[in-house]
Amino acid sequence: MPEIQMPKLSDTMTEGTLVAWKKKKGDQVSAGEVLAEIETDKATMEWESPEDGTLTEIYVQEGGKVNVGDKIGFIRGEGEEAPKQEAPTQKKKTEAVPEKKPQAETEKPAPAEAAEKETAPPQQKDTGAAVSAARAETTQQKPQAREQKTEEARVKASPVARRVAAELGVDLATVKGTGPDGRITETDVRAAAKSVAAVVDRGGAKPATKTTPVKSGESARIQLSGMRKVIAQRLVESLGPVPHFYLTIDINAGPLMEAREELKSAGEGADAAKITVNDFVLKAAVMAAVKVPRVNASFDNDAIVQYADVDLGVAVAIEDGLLTPVIRAAQDKSLREISALAKDLAHRARNKRMKPEEFQGGTFTVSNLGGLGIDSFSAVINPPQGFILAVGKVTKSPVVDNCDQVMVGHRMSITMSCDHRVIDGALGAEYLKELRHLLENPALLMV
Repeated sequence: MPEIQMPKLSDTMTEGTLVAWKKKKGDQVSAGEVLAEIETDKATMEWESPEDGTLTEIYVQEGGKVNVGDKIGFIRGEGEEAPKQEAPTQKKKTEAVPEKKPQAETEKPAPAEAAEKETAPPQQKDTGAAVSAARAETTQQKPQAREQKTEEARVKASPVARRVAAELGVDLATVKGTGPDGRITETDVRAAAKSVAAVVDRGGAKPATKTTPVKSGESARIQLSGMRKVIAQRLVESLGPVPHFYLTIDINAGPLMEAREELKSAGEGADAAKITVNDFVLKAAVMAAVKVPRVNASFDNDAIVQYADVDLGVAVAIEDGLLTPVIRAAQDKSLREISALAKDLAHRARNKRMKPEEFQGGTFTVSNLGGLGIDSFSAVINPPQGFILAVGKVTKSPVVDNCDQVMVGHRMSITMSCDHRVIDGALGAEYLKELRHLLENPALLMV
């Protein structure tokens, strides 16, 4: 349909921020063409136009926050007309008000009433008296009615703007709207809240937009983006209710490095040359989950839910935070396919080209900071998943071989963070044992 609404771009999204319009009012747009950038609770994404036409209306300005499903614009197709629903409705209310309004009604009826008293029969006189009484009552209630009508007819504000105004103590009657037909947006309310004259002191409560002054020694205070707020909330939700415990193994990464070098020697032009150590880890994590299927599960109130497919989440660091694109049914994909999908998803995540369904769900996640020089670390589980793997870098260290000789070897640390409600220590150890076996015998991963 031509009316475009704030899309639901993630499973937990309830509102979105319109970061930027990529088209101006009056521009021609085509289906699939980037229309706007929208910040969700997980990422800032480019949103594509749902159809062809002309962008005739923009209801939400850049920086505005609206609930999922609220109108943000209108695309007019060929032969269609832009909607005039909201403005006309409000105009009708405004036009209907004068019929019962002040001077136009209290002054004009006077001659008519006089004429009625002279010419009307007894029954009509009674009617006239009733009308006069009703009008007198209306006149007495005039101040209260005028307030309500002014609020309804003259103050045009989005639901979000009204909610924010209530939170910040902003009188909407004092705010100048910058939206369509003078409609007040959330941005207008927040701008007004910065002015001391526009803020009502509610028992000493500080307005939400009032920033804490920079303390001595601080260079700046950076307000949290929507994504960082959700990351903070999700991590607290995870570490609080989810009982974490950690299992760590150090694997012999020598065979893995040899296999990687062999593939690399095949030539940079070959697909196999592009397979990384992380690709081996991803494939091994999936195969180990197939061998030990009880770890591929999550906790759901009074039950443990086990999954038939291994939907592998791959943690990707982006400028504003973290995304976990998901490789669906990874157990059915080869090492090369997993490698290609992981790279494609990571590239599109960093360039804000992800589709909502590509980062929702996942039965467990792999987070690798080895490329950033981290030896080992513990990751926080992404609820409702049962575990997450934290992978460190491959390091050279002295090791003792089977002949009790000290030699230089390659070692890699992997830590498994488990939800104790789903995975017990013995089950986690069983999974890591299988993971170690696969990584120390990489030929098994290429079958």
